[in-house]
Amino acid sequence: MRALLALTAALIATPVLAQPTTGDVVIHAGTLLDRPGKAPRRNATIIVRGGKIAEVRDGFVDAPAGARVIDLKDRFVLPGLIDAHVHLESDRAGNEGLLASFTEGVPMHAYEAAWNARKTLDAGFTTVRNLGDSDGATLALRDAIARGWAVGPRIVDAGTSISTTSGHMDGRLGLNDDQRHHTGSPENLCDGPESCRQAVRVQIGRGADVIKIATTGGVNSRIGAGLGKQMFDDEAKAIVDTAHLYGKKVAVHAHGADGIALALAAGADSIEHGTLMDDADIAAFKKSGAYYVPTLSTVNGYLERIAKDPNAYAPDVRAKIDWRISITGKALEKAVPAGVKIAFGTDAGVSKHGRNGDEFELMVKHGMTPMGAIVAATTNAADLLGLKDQVGSIEPGKAADLIAVAGDPLADVKVLKAVGFVMKGGDVVKQLD
Repeated sequence: MRALLALTAALIATPVLAQPTTGDVVIHAGTLLDRPGKAPRRNATIIVRGGKIAEVRDGFVDAPAGARVIDLKDRFVLPGLIDAHVHLESDRAGNEGLLASFTEGVPMHAYEAAWNARKTLDAGFTTVRNLGDSDGATLALRDAIARGWAVGPRIVDAGTSISTTSGHMDGRLGLNDDQRHHTGSPENLCDGPESCRQAVRVQIGRGADVIKIATTGGVNSRIGAGLGKQMFDDEAKAIVDTAHLYGKKVAVHAHGADGIALALAAGADSIEHGTLMDDADIAAFKKSGAYYVPTLSTVNGYLERIAKDPNAYAPDVRAKIDWRISITGKALEKAVPAGVKIAFGTDAGVSKHGRNGDEFELMVKHGMTPMGAIVAATTNAADLLGLKDQVGSIEPGKAADLIAVAGDPLADVKVLKAVGFVMKGGDVVKQLD
């Protein structure tokens, strides 16, 4: 309740710049990539009605009387983008983030979540999957946005991420004994199958749309056990089976090959990071049909913070960061030619919110075509999130989520780092300059 009240106060102060419309909207697009993976079309008209795509027609169709016309004849138009791995609650990390967790409470977290959500939407990302929050602020933000009380991307939320005690999601790591005892045993930690089933049910009870777990150690967690497996087979299976029982997908943080294999064998729906995947993991991806979410942008956040402050991270974390920077992209270079399904995700919060488009450049650098990267951020991500009938392409019946850029992202994917126009659900949330 405290989180919801605090978030409501935060959103009252958030500028609402969306322009809701009640009549038809006619959009003239110079180039339209309405179905990523298919060739774009030139000179097309999109008709929006009631917040959804009503028609897509060739040529610049005359608008009916009373309709609003949006001229994007000199722009490249494509579906609203989807980031399948964000953490809206914070844009800070390392020692700064740790300090903020003690000096700032739920109200400030709520303000920051709303601020980061707006930056994300302005960057052209109309849907996100938020993979972990500590106090319910983003669960409340999800609902506030859905009700029209706030402006931000559509949010699929995981509640609080789950791991074993002393696993990557144990927020007590690195704290002294007094602080650990004061914190108690968080409800997102589990040990043994029954405990892990209960941890899933707790998050479902809080309203989680998806379950996020960690089967391996993490780069940012303060623990010396490395990046290999930190969960037993029966624990992971209990989590995945319980989530699927309730109709929830499971996203798995996993760096080490053994933790990736464990998660895929348990039936995970996506692997986040996947840094050390090997040939056996790739075969398991193909067999299971799970998605790989590379989160390459983390390196940008690390490099930026270290450049500003060489001591931004504790020494044990910094050693893992240096390793992560050196190896980032290698797994994607294996996965793409092997035909592993890829969905777009940045880990924004580790990288910077509002700069989600940087991921496209890194994906192309490490083996994807521009079209492949766009598919990952539209139709593939929509499928992973269970929203393929609602978003991911510009087709009749789907939400009117679309963006426009200057230049051709199929020739230079970097143009997606500067989105000039954003419409979400038929409302213009970012105008051309």
